[in-house]
Amino acid sequence: MNIRVLDENDVRRLLPMGECIDLMADALGSLARGEVHNPLRWMVQPPGEPSLLALMPSHRGGDRPLWGLKTISLFPSNQARGLDMHQGFVALFDGETGQTRAIMNAGGITAVRTAAVSGLATRLLARKDTKTLAIVGAGIQAKAHLEAMRAVRTFDRVLVTSRTPGRAAAELDGIDEVATVEEAVRDADVVVTATNAAEPIVRREWLKAGTHLNVVGSSFPTAREVDTATIRDAAVFVDRRESALNEAGDLLVPMSEGVVGAEHIRAEIGELVIGAAEGRRDDDELTLFKSLGLALEDLVAAEYILARAEAENVGTVASL
Repeated sequence: MNIRVLDENDVRRLLPMGECIDLMADALGSLARGEVHNPLRWMVQPPGEPSLLALMPSHRGGDRPLWGLKTISLFPSNQARGLDMHQGFVALFDGETGQTRAIMNAGGITAVRTAAVSGLATRLLARKDTKTLAIVGAGIQAKAHLEAMRAVRTFDRVLVTSRTPGRAAAELDGIDEVATVEEAVRDADVVVTATNAAEPIVRREWLKAGTHLNVVGSSFPTAREVDTATIRDAAVFVDRRESALNEAGDLLVPMSEGVVGAEHIRAEIGELVIGAAEGRRDDDELTLFKSLGLALEDLVAAEYILARAEAENVGTVASL
């Protein structure tokens, strides 16, 4: 059995942001139609251990059957080493024989497809007359989201803030670095939060009417980036309800406080794609997309990468 191995450089080159946004629209539309199987991710974190390991399987049936599995570790200490906190791989398995077809770098796929889904949400939910973008964070996801936001909207100004002064200006092109989150988001039409915050860093009173938020950083039931009032006042959209109601602290904490219920989620992004749910209702509405990331997104992105790699004979083919 031969498998194709693709490194991060191959993955990023073969998965352009604009094309990935359209791929994610197709993938989430398929999810909304019930055409794929995407169970909750399984995470292992021993007591007292700061790192963790997550397994994310998915399956697509029909006339193009395919299995996917992302195995990814999270090491917060990697930031001090100058490394991506997320390390791992995505594997694809033939849907008819189960044979392994490819193994590829997960960091590149995660960065691009996560930002691409936020780009899709922004394309569907943000006002058309956006002028100012705010990004909170200056890491890998901030850079990918800057590309994704610019792919779907035109901005006159991009304001970025992070906990490390000077990092945004050094890492991101064509932006203005500001000192505080409040300064970044007050005049923003679109906001991206891509941080490791455990407690809210964005407050409702800082957001103007009609703002769209992509809340990306937190993926644990107790961690959140926006305060309860923001969730209360926003029309909330998610990649998948099941994931949000099990993993999204931005929603679960306000729910535990009795402020909102599960019905506060207006729709999944895939439901908007297929026209099965309502998006933004007016120009003054506050809209919020809570991103968690799905194994299906990795499967579809990896399938696209593999097809291009095979056509261009890219990567390393090994016998397994």
